Order: sequence, then structure tokens, then C-alpha cells
Amino acid sequence: MNVCPITYQKIEKGKYSIDGLKLLSRNLDSLNNLAYTKEEQLQEAAARATKLSIQGVQPKLSAKLNVKQSSFELVDKGGTFILKPQNILFSQLPENEDLTMRLASQIRLKIPLHGLIYSKDNSLTYFIKRFDRYGKNKKISVEDFAQLAGKNRDTKYDYSMERLVKIIDMFCTFPVVEKVKLFKLTIFNFLIGNEDMHLKNFSLISKNGKIEFSPHYDLLNTTIAIKNVKEEIALPIEGKKNNLNKKNLIDYFGKELLLLNQKIINQNLDEIFNSKPKWHNLIEISFLNNEMKEKYYNLLTERWKRIFS
Repeated sequence: MNVCPITYQKIEKGKYSIDGLKLLSRNLDSLNNLAYTKEEQLQEAAARATKLSIQGVQPKLSAKLNVKQSSFELVDKGGTFILKPQNILFSQLPENEDLTMRLASQIRLKIPLHGLIYSKDNSLTYFIKRFDRYGKNKKISVEDFAQLAGKNRDTKYDYSMERLVKIIDMFCTFPVVEKVKLFKLTIFNFLIGNEDMHLKNFSLISKNGKIEFSPHYDLLNTTIAIKNVKEEIALPIEGKKNNLNKKNLIDYFGKELLLLNQKIINQNLDEIFNSKPKWHNLIEISFLNNEMKEKYYNLLTERWKRIFS
């Protein structure tokens, strides 16, 4: 019995479920392995880096889905998917990111289509569909918070959660709605150990005359991926990046700073609390190895106590 890396469904044979293939395209009946090993993908990412607009610490590739050929194809321009291969420095980042994005979707954080695909050497590569593209090379306006704050890649950590809230007030069509989203996202990132939510990992999207948070991306349990992590959050709350607790995250950030009422806070916390069994099940059936599963589970358990006990 196999598990589909796109849907996590159990399948009798093959590598992908029918449901998983149809998520990519209703006309897709099979999917060939990506025609590159993990080493070749890293070489391609390095060679194409100057041509792509998607850059960062993780090597990335731009791709299109060729339905007729039942395969992903690497492209320099006009890609509708981003691919992230295995990383030589950090273990199982594709499996980690895919799992973390699934956990986020369980609490109704807005997540693009994503999953894992097999490569030529049977290593797993993470894919995510671009939400800033539609039709034939048409673009949707998206700006990350570094752009909005006048920062760049070198200064993307030089900010605070307090100042981030001011960006929402300044640019969003319905700031109160976006503040609720930010509260849930912040609690989620704390619980799952994402200490790298810098300014470039938040974005606003302008669509149908409305400016709001874009679908979320780059959600990753960095704490278990990187050795000796010293911080729990990228942008400080109350001047703190460590030893965060209910007082900082709920009383101060949720109530005092975001001005959310207790009913809204409770609704979001209850939704997260009730997700725990589903989260544990997803960790268990994920493509992480047993050691990483245990690290993920243990970190989640420790953080959970700080919020819910």
C-alpha cells in the first residue's frame, strides 16, 4: 500500500492517486518522474537563479505542467509552479514544508495547491502553484511586506510584529478581517516552530478591487530543520523573540495590539485546539522519516502546553 504524495491518500498501486492527479489538471491521468535527480535540480537552480524572480535560501525552480507529456517541465519564464528540491544543508525540507502547509489548511489558513512529486532518482521535490499567475502569463498584483515597508532581503528581519500591524491598517481593504488572519497565522507559526516568518514571507494580494493577505506560503518547521535555533519568532513581539507564552501571543498581541475581542480569539483558539488529532495523524502519515516525525511531534507538544495549558 502506497501513499499519494499529493493527497496523502492510500493507494493500491502506482505513485499518485487519481484525486491527486486531478488536482493538478482534470485531464491528467498519470505523472512521470521529474526528469532530474536532486543533484541535477540543485545545479539547474543555481544556473537559472539570475533569470528567476523567485529567490531565497531554498533553491527554487520555475516549472509548467505539460499535461500531454504527463510531466513537469522547467522554464525560465512563465512558470505556473515553483519546485523546491532536496537541500544539501538541511534534511527533508520538501517533506517538512508540505506537511506544515497541510497542517495550516486544517485550520482554514488559505493555502495554494501544493504537494510532493517524485524525481528521476525517486527523491521527493516540493511543488506549489503560483497564486500570482492566471490565464496565459497574466499576473495578479502581489507585494510582500518587505516591499511595503521599504525593506529588502538584507533588512527583512529589521522590523517587529507591532509595525507589521500598521502595514495592514495602511493597505488592506478590511483591516479587521486581516488582523484575525494574522492572529491565527502567528499562533500557528509559533506552535509548529516556524521562526523564520520575516517580512518577505507575508504578502498582500490585490484582486477584484480588494487588498488582503495572499495565500500563505513558505510555512515550515524551521526549528527541527536547523540545528541550535535560538529564536522562536523572526519579528519580535513586545521586544521578545524567545520564551513566548499566552501573555505575549494572546493577551498582548491578540487583545491589546490587534484589538480582537474575546469571542473571536476563542473561536480561533478552539479551531486550532480541535485540530490536534488531525495534526498528529498527518505527522504520522507524512513523508518525513521517523526521527523527524518525532522531533516535529515533540516540539508541537511543548509549544502546545504554552498556549493551551
